[in-house]
Amino acid sequence: MDVLDLLKSASLLVPEESATGNDVTVDDVWEYLAHDEWEVALGLLEELGDVRPLPAVFWASMAAAAEELCLDRSAAWCHWREGEARSGVIRADLTLRAPSDGGRRSPVPGAGVLRPMWDIGHRTPTGEPAYAVAWLWVEGVPALEPGGRAPVRLAPLTPELWGHLRPGQVITLHETRPVGGTAVLLEVVLPE
Repeated sequence: MDVLDLLKSASLLVPEESATGNDVTVDDVWEYLAHDEWEVALGLLEELGDVRPLPAVFWASMAAAAEELCLDRSAAWCHWREGEARSGVIRADLTLRAPSDGGRRSPVPGAGVLRPMWDIGHRTPTGEPAYAVAWLWVEGVPALEPGGRAPVRLAPLTPELWGHLRPGQVITLHETRPVGGTAVLLEVVLPE
């Protein structure tokens, strides 16, 4: 499929009544597609994907279109959202420890490449934390600076371990034994 077909296919999966906070609708997407403004149309479809949950096939078409347009970060984002459509969404407000408090000294890459451990409340038979692993995507910025704070999305490797979590709970990030940051859960929507 070519880019235009992929974007048309994705746009057909957006409900007509969907509109972003800026009143962008699928009709606007079609206007840009008619004028071969594919990158703009892709960006608008990404925004419409935030209005309500859309199926994994929407995000797969979007990822393929972004790859064809050589938009690496956009392709990675669409693949991430495709995974969320299948496995659920976990969002949190993450605060990293400062380097002076034993935190990391380099920024956390934002595009889903870091796979830290998380203390989400499970314990070993001896009472030690039984960590769970989840990929980390920092929303809105390419990287999170040491000691910084930002909303993040988590993609657990074993989603069934995360089903007990609820918004408002605090979980801790670990890259080594000491706590690397704390996250307050904002949204937890996992498949039943």
